[in-house]
Amino acid sequence: MHGGDLSRSDIDVCEAMIKAILVFNNHGKPRLLKFYHHYPEEEQQHIVRETFQLVSKRDDNVCNFLEGGSLIGGSDYKLIYRHYATLYFVFCVDSSESELGILDLIQVFVETLDRCFENVCELDLIFHVDKVHHILSELVMGGMVLETNMNEILIRIQEQEKLEKQEAGIAAAPARAVSAVKNINIPQHIKDFKLTDINLPNFKNPF
Repeated sequence: MHGGDLSRSDIDVCEAMIKAILVFNNHGKPRLLKFYHHYPEEEQQHIVRETFQLVSKRDDNVCNFLEGGSLIGGSDYKLIYRHYATLYFVFCVDSSESELGILDLIQVFVETLDRCFENVCELDLIFHVDKVHHILSELVMGGMVLETNMNEILIRIQEQEKLEKQEAGIAAAPARAVSAVKNINIPQHIKDFKLTDINLPNFKNPF
């Protein structure tokens, strides 16, 4: 399976609706949930549970897609997934989607995570959930595929991180200035200076 970039034909078939992206571990614990259609929370939990039951029972040597219409509101949807170590990555997509195109898209997502977190693991998805959602949003927005070139995605992520660091530096500047003033080495006799120590002449009112 190639990773990184998708061919133009793969991109064309990927440009259709993705209804949900689910990531859960081998015990069914959700690690990333992104629904592109509104579902009540109870229904979301039902979809996650049933999806886990479906994919976790499948052997590794069978195909990586199956019908999922009864789960997500219609027979025109299917589940396409990959299993990596302790995590399942499942895309709930329109039935017109190319299975191979979506499998490649999952691969790009995982490889991008791997580059951003230097050998990504389940804990990264737990403790860096905001960053993971940001990475996903560079690939998919509103259920539509935006970008499939991993290098382009990484460039945008790095630019965003650089901007955030600059903004954080600007926000921290006043605090650093106060700290710098406090740390100025002022002689002790100046620090102890009091206005009462000044001997002013006793001027008399001439009037």
